[in-house]
Amino acid sequence: MALLTFAAATLGSGCGTTMTNKDRGETRIDAEEWGEVDGERVGLYTLDNGRIRLKFTDYGATVTELHVPGKDGTTADIVLGFDDLEGYRSRSPYFGCTVGRVGNRIANGRFSVDGTAYEVAQNNGPHHLHGGVKGFDKVVWNSEARETSAGQEVHCWYRSKDGEEGYPGNLEVEVTYLLTNDDELWVVLRATTDRATPVNLVHHSYWNLAGHDSGGVLGQTLRLAAERYTPGDATLIPTGAIDPVSGTPFDFRRSKAIGTDIGQLPAHGADPGGYDVNFVIDGEPGTLRRAARAVDPASGRVLEILSDQAGIQFYSGNFLDGIDGKGDAVYGKHDGFCLETQAFPDAIHQVGTRGWPNVILRPGETYQHVMVHRFYVADSP
Repeated sequence: MALLTFAAATLGSGCGTTMTNKDRGETRIDAEEWGEVDGERVGLYTLDNGRIRLKFTDYGATVTELHVPGKDGTTADIVLGFDDLEGYRSRSPYFGCTVGRVGNRIANGRFSVDGTAYEVAQNNGPHHLHGGVKGFDKVVWNSEARETSAGQEVHCWYRSKDGEEGYPGNLEVEVTYLLTNDDELWVVLRATTDRATPVNLVHHSYWNLAGHDSGGVLGQTLRLAAERYTPGDATLIPTGAIDPVSGTPFDFRRSKAIGTDIGQLPAHGADPGGYDVNFVIDGEPGTLRRAARAVDPASGRVLEILSDQAGIQFYSGNFLDGIDGKGDAVYGKHDGFCLETQAFPDAIHQVGTRGWPNVILRPGETYQHVMVHRFYVADSP
């Protein structure tokens, strides 16, 4: 059963630790039970630094709410999600969760490691997506929350057993969500294994900087620190090429509205049209560097993302098709967007290819993925 605990508090609705800060007001951590899955208790945490409020559940290690102020002081919840646990269990398109063992796609649900072939679920047409039928987004993680000198954090851990979803090796996984005193949300993912296995852990929030219930995001602007991208085929499997974004609708080197060039990516076949592609983040993988900056012009809310990963998947919510979300919100096409830092999709089939990251984790090594979300108002100092 999941461990639900945090500093100086007993699990239960309304319990928590509080502090005050004259510049921010009250800061607080709360924890409560949020239901049960397969006999395991599910916890819901609230972290509040006096300016930003985060809600997080250990089911799927998932961000359920993130309330951020705009330029007029009005606070909005800027992540898509559900009001109850059942929504995440029954109809979530990976809202806010931790994805693994391998995020994004593996072509045809097959791969080899050191000459041994493996088969995993084909849960996205002919391909494997986001860890399979019961990936890390659908399990209850062990969890605890605590105050630190940097801010408030929830630490989660999970043991993925050898053979789970077809993957080799026992994988020990940890993820920490830290809401800092400087209005940053850090997501730090680590893993170790006792047998060589592919690993690509991903945080998968859907963003709408105007508020989760405000409708389309095509008027919000985006800049990506990416001169190159990995083009894909009609089923979104990369071709293996790494191409320049110049002269394509994938050029976000200068800030532009998400909808500016989206018409050049029309629906065809089962693809509803829009962005769903991996970009190569400028700079050296393994170093923390800026990957993306999104802005809602009306509210002035800014989201900057830094990461130490090689790639970032930009997805414009193409498959949202009228999902009943929080409150009375109904999420339709392009009502949210994802910015998922990662290794490249289907990288397991490009091992040794120049420019492609290695996704095979071996015994004695530690996988690490750091992702920083910065929140501020566009015209603030």
